[in-house]
Amino acid sequence: MIIDLLIMKINLPQLAQRPAPLRLGYFILSLLLLWLPLAAPIYLLVRDANLVSILTMVLLYVEFIFLLKLWGKQVYQQPQILRHYGLEFTQQNGVDLLRGLAIGLITVLTLFGLEGLFGWLVWQQPKVFLFKVVLEGLIVSLGIGFAEELFFRGWLLDELQRDYSPRVAQWTNAILFTLAHFIKPLEVIIRILPQFPALLLLGLTQVWGKRSRRGRLGLPMGLHGGLVWGYYIINVGELTKYSQQVPDWVTGVDNNPLQGVMGVLFMGGLALWMQRQSVR
Repeated sequence: MIIDLLIMKINLPQLAQRPAPLRLGYFILSLLLLWLPLAAPIYLLVRDANLVSILTMVLLYVEFIFLLKLWGKQVYQQPQILRHYGLEFTQQNGVDLLRGLAIGLITVLTLFGLEGLFGWLVWQQPKVFLFKVVLEGLIVSLGIGFAEELFFRGWLLDELQRDYSPRVAQWTNAILFTLAHFIKPLEVIIRILPQFPALLLLGLTQVWGKRSRRGRLGLPMGLHGGLVWGYYIINVGELTKYSQQVPDWVTGVDNNPLQGVMGVLFMGGLALWMQRQSVR
């Protein structure tokens, strides 16, 4: 009903000719208006905060995909808009996904392994059943990789590239991706501010990753998922303990490698390598 009212008020095919910021605002507003009436009862009736978060996020993403399909048909007359964004269920895209997953996981393990060799951390016996953590981490990381990459490197990047040069679209996409991780209370923003450079590099890397695969999303989804997976295994499994031989800003503030110099260096190396892949 809400979407029908919005469609009645705006000629959607003409919206395709509007500037990108207007199109982005209209889409986000439509998504929120579609989501809030269904999410509000969950916030009011469910008392478990974790369950509330899971239910509302799943609901939001289901509605996001529904709105994407409607957006493609009504605004751009593209019924296969998800394929246009790079979401292809093909063997080639599946191989890209696995390759990205491996690259992300190896990058994280190499980072922590190198810090262990330097004596900056010590490895510990897992305090939980490690196989369970590995499996949970894989499921969570694939979900995050799929969701964030379809949003940022699928829909958002496509909207930006319709109006701007590839370079401007890439940098705008990476900056918006980074800023989205700072939609938090002020005290939290101040604490996690050191993440900004690493997240910006990740955003650039993901665009180069998509372009290196001729617009397919498998590689960036896998790479994003692999990075999350590796950190999930080490963090949730409590596999490491920092020795405090170097300051936190080297290894990562709050034990988060993205908030340290080493994390930025590794993300910079990954970004440089992916940029070269995209050129080739």
